[in-house]
Amino acid sequence: MEKRLGFVGMIVHNRKKTAPQVNKVLTEFGDLIIGRMGIPHVKREHSVIVVIVDASTDELGAMTGKLGKIEGVSVKSGLSKDETCAALGKKE
Repeated sequence: MEKRLGFVGMIVHNRKKTAPQVNKVLTEFGDLIIGRMGIPHVKREHSVIVVIVDASTDELGAMTGKLGKIEGVSVKSGLSKDETCAALGKKE
């Protein structure tokens, strides 16, 4: 299946309790991850994490499915369009 550039955005509530579970899933899918940025909101015990991925729709779905099952984690994701990636890879 074709891999595409994409992102996963997460809001992690009760970060001290939830972060180890999130990190375990991200480690499991580490070969898909290009980069990661996490910003803690210390006063509210939340974090926002954005992960840049190079993944197929199936791989992204598997990762976001596991993350979404973790209590206190909200997840959204997106992948680039097929045509966009194909056009970028072509040499004129």
